[in-house]
Amino acid sequence: MRTRRFFIGICTVLFLGVPALKAQAAKHSGGMLHAVRQSPVRPPVSAEGQACLDCHASTTPALVEQWKESEHYKKGVDCYSCHKANAGDPATVDHYGQKIAVIVTPRYCGNCHARETDQYEHSRHARAAQFIGSLDNVLGEVVEGAPAVQSECRQCHGSTVRYLGDGKFDSTTWPNSGVGRVNPDGSLGSCASCHGRHSFSVAQARDPQTCGKCHMGPDHPQIEIYNESMHGILYKANRDKMNLGSKTWIVGKDYAAAPTCVTCHMGGTPDHPESTHDTGTRLSWTLRPAVSIHQQDWEKKRAAMQEVCLNCHASGLVNNFYKQFDDTVNLYNTKYGEPAAAIMKKLAETKAITATPFDAPIKWDYFEMWHHEGRAARMGSAMNGPDYTQWHGFYEVAKDFYTKFIPEADRLSPGITRDLRNSPDNIWLKGLTKEQIQQELDYYKKRYNQ
Repeated sequence: MRTRRFFIGICTVLFLGVPALKAQAAKHSGGMLHAVRQSPVRPPVSAEGQACLDCHASTTPALVEQWKESEHYKKGVDCYSCHKANAGDPATVDHYGQKIAVIVTPRYCGNCHARETDQYEHSRHARAAQFIGSLDNVLGEVVEGAPAVQSECRQCHGSTVRYLGDGKFDSTTWPNSGVGRVNPDGSLGSCASCHGRHSFSVAQARDPQTCGKCHMGPDHPQIEIYNESMHGILYKANRDKMNLGSKTWIVGKDYAAAPTCVTCHMGGTPDHPESTHDTGTRLSWTLRPAVSIHQQDWEKKRAAMQEVCLNCHASGLVNNFYKQFDDTVNLYNTKYGEPAAAIMKKLAETKAITATPFDAPIKWDYFEMWHHEGRAARMGSAMNGPDYTQWHGFYEVAKDFYTKFIPEADRLSPGITRDLRNSPDNIWLKGLTKEQIQQELDYYKKRYNQ
């Protein structure tokens, strides 16, 4: 029967033509003829852009293919549209009769994306290269060695790019796509850090792994925390439902399966559909320093974050989560961060330690306690990562605080931790009672049937 129908179909095409076949298809589809999907017609590119494509299709074909997958391609935004040099840009080169920008900076992107560029310029990301001169930078530049910084710190934070002319750069500053890169034209950052070249994909920017390029490791383990959280688990299980390439990306409207980094820190909501490129507008705490502090206008910023949370969670859950989060941060501050900072200050004032960073074991212990372990504890609590809050966080903080930091401080200045040891938080150092010890023994005997 199937062979007979196929033969009849072929004969219909041969003897009656395509119109008859369309009519037959319409008959068998209930009178509804589905039109053949046509590829969108790309707007024409400029003559200058076509000249670029004619050459680069063979010299750098992968870049051209990436561009063909982009929204720029669909709108006729070609090579010359982006690489035509702005007046006054010092990083340009004469290239086959055209003055070309060697680096396409946010100032160029801002010609079309003004709102996004302005938001980014006010963000913490744009100021990321200001870590130069910080304790982290001393660790890299002086203690570890300057060449390492070129391939590590500056690749995320950004470098001050030095252009030598004729298409060449100082190799200590380039290549670099750090989020706080200081460009030769004075602009800050690199849109390609998140969107990539030359596809400039919104889907890529919305994928948590893009943020994880920099937000990972012992000092800021956000991607590891996200991956262990239920948010990350839901994302991995439902990535195909996330609609990452959508023009608009509003939680609860364009997607609902899971949140990503962008959802919480940048994405649109039904009440505020526009996204933001300032990733700090919803952060109520600053968790980076040795002692956490509230952000300026923190209540307003917290309300903005809670608006996102409420698209998936009940208000009671959101309020209780923030109570737990605040309690965790305050615990770290009052039990570890503030006392340790006070001791380090006293040691410096009494000349028990020098002003030189990292020249004594206690300085390394203190640095790791707040810069690594303390951040893991606080960030784990902020992002629903219990293992990072506990075993990578508070456990490591407590271990180093009690077994390294306090003994070393007492060695350098006997008696300096006396008040700390006698505080209510640390009364357990004087020893547990017999009843408390027996209670612990009974618990484990019962649990493990010993």
